[in-house]
Amino acid sequence: MGNSVLKGKRIERKYMEERQINPLGAEPIGKLLARFAIPSIIAMLVSSLYNIVDQFFIGRSVGMLGNAATNVAFPLSITCTAISLLCGIGGAANFNLSMGRKEKEKAVSFAGGAIGMMLILGVVLCVVSEIFLEPMMRAFGATDQVLDYALLYTGITAYGFPFLIVTTGGSNLIRADGSPKYSMLCTLVGAIINTILDPLFIFGFDMGMAGAARATIIGQIVSGLMVLGYLTRFKTVHIPLKSLLPSKAAWIPIISLGMAPFFNQIAMMIVQVVMNNTLTYYGAQSAYGSDIPLACVGIISKVGMIFFAIVIGISQGIQPIISYNYGAGKYERVKSTYKKAVTAAIGISIVAFLLFQLMPRQIIGIFGSGSEEYFLFAEKFFRIYMFFTFINGIQPITANTFTSIGKAGKGIFLSLTRQIIFLLPLLIILPFFIGIEGVMFSAPIADGVAAVLCIFFIVKEFKQMGEKKVEIK
Repeated sequence: MGNSVLKGKRIERKYMEERQINPLGAEPIGKLLARFAIPSIIAMLVSSLYNIVDQFFIGRSVGMLGNAATNVAFPLSITCTAISLLCGIGGAANFNLSMGRKEKEKAVSFAGGAIGMMLILGVVLCVVSEIFLEPMMRAFGATDQVLDYALLYTGITAYGFPFLIVTTGGSNLIRADGSPKYSMLCTLVGAIINTILDPLFIFGFDMGMAGAARATIIGQIVSGLMVLGYLTRFKTVHIPLKSLLPSKAAWIPIISLGMAPFFNQIAMMIVQVVMNNTLTYYGAQSAYGSDIPLACVGIISKVGMIFFAIVIGISQGIQPIISYNYGAGKYERVKSTYKKAVTAAIGISIVAFLLFQLMPRQIIGIFGSGSEEYFLFAEKFFRIYMFFTFINGIQPITANTFTSIGKAGKGIFLSLTRQIIFLLPLLIILPFFIGIEGVMFSAPIADGVAAVLCIFFIVKEFKQMGEKKVEIK
């Protein structure tokens, strides 16, 4: 009898220890989702505000050409995000999978390797951008009127790329360590600094585009230093400096699981570049001219990024939950996490859809004035291009789910479906037949097909998880 009591207490103690050490495998999914996804959403939203705030004040000071310039520079911001997610999600997914399997030494190498990758690639991108700045801006769609503004803005913001990458990528590792609120705080502090300094530099010191750029990099530097400060005092493991050095054993798995979100962002960049050049070419043949479509789409892309920031925030927030539970063989918790995340994303997407359809002129008007042709084009583009917004949360969440469970190939494929496989060819083909309107109709077609494909893949994967569970029993 005494032995049974002692055994029962040991089991209870072991269970309680597991709950304390590994809440990812024990706490209710809804609670975990709120804990990890909400700070991630806020962090992504705040990150998007860097561009939005600059767009707002530049539109009020420089005007339409300034807005067009930030749109031309936007592909480099997307590249920063791509590198951040490659290192951050790749590192965090491997970290959590290793922790779920009780492989602590491997977890350390993945966390350190990810940090080292961010720093190295951030510096490389900064140097390359400064050396090839003008040809890059022209390749990204800058017209003669816009080029000088784009060169001025990007020439300054490029110095902040390493810090931006460390902030965005490092936040994934901080969440993986169980500190989602701090990851949010890092980004929030930088955004607040940017928001305060933007009007001060632009209007108070009369710096114009240069003021917006300098405000941005100061905020990024502060955020980056806060992230690096945390990474020296990880809660679950100790990360020695030597783990930051390039390592094949760490880098290859990180790249493998980080490729899906990386390719998704690179695809967005390619699409943005093709779209800028298509709009410039076909816009010149329309009643709108070249600069109006370029300026309008720049604003619409930034506004769209606010919505996508929420969806990507949800997809990043579920990563540690799904990775840990899949590594621990708790497949029902994996399924539950995915379903709850998609439900939340669709709900938010419906709200965004209604705003884009009912209030396009009001949204555009926030970023400064323009001609009637400017507003008419913006309204039309908003309503058509963003028509399938209400299902756009399915693709990034599904792609990141496959990445989180270690199935990088499927994650990469699904991350490429909307942007590269469907949208890019449509952007090239449709305008050939119906002019600039072809750009507008390309997106809803790609959105619909990509969502259907993602649903097919995840249903099949969940069925396989069910079979694994039966085999284990």
